[in-house]
Amino acid sequence: MVQVLIKAFDILELVAQRNGQPITLTEIADELQLNEATAANINRTLVHRGYLEHIGKKKGYRLGPNAYRLTNEVPYGQDLVNAARSVMEELTAKLNESCLLGVLRNYKRYILHVVNSDQEIQIKLRSERNVYETASGRLLLAYLSEKELERFIQHNDLPSSALWEEGSSKEKLKETLARIKKEGIATTFMGNRDIRGFAVPIIVNDLVVAGLSVFLPEYRCTNLRQQEIIQTLKESAQQIGEKLNL
Repeated sequence: MVQVLIKAFDILELVAQRNGQPITLTEIADELQLNEATAANINRTLVHRGYLEHIGKKKGYRLGPNAYRLTNEVPYGQDLVNAARSVMEELTAKLNESCLLGVLRNYKRYILHVVNSDQEIQIKLRSERNVYETASGRLLLAYLSEKELERFIQHNDLPSSALWEEGSSKEKLKETLARIKKEGIATTFMGNRDIRGFAVPIIVNDLVVAGLSVFLPEYRCTNLRQQEIIQTLKESAQQIGEKLNL
């Protein structure tokens, strides 16, 4: 038997027993009688592959999205999805544009839920994307603490000027994120694909838990349309937040 695989499965099973509650590296090492450095190396690989999620040095680990995909179940962020689903359906029905619910997971923008429009031209999505590329990713970045932002930059580096000119230096990035946080909205324009994205925060107990985003082709995005999208997005995000606060 391959011992490192056995240890990896032991860790996954232990984390799964917590039912979504995080477990620290020290707890994992103690309960499984593993060397802490060995446990850290295995966890690093599991995080990289999406089977564990690292939510902070003090909080530790919980199951990641790929662990749930193995069984075709979707409990990952399920409370948030349950609260958002009907509101997102109403949002898409009103605007006839697709919308998504996004969070930061393992230094990437991860989609928890999507509602597609009836438009003939649809935009293809990937469940995980570079945070700098997406409106929801940029928005969520703006609400990180200073320490979390520094850790993110160390892991991902800064975006290229071609990808995001306003974030291509640390000074520019911090100024841009401060403006996004103040305005409560992030926007993107992917010129190579002619796509516009808009994202606003979903706030629960004064904490931003996700980003609600609408994305559409540039040709459908007039100035008047942009105002309608932003207003409707903000109203929808507030409704989701209120449902989660109950």
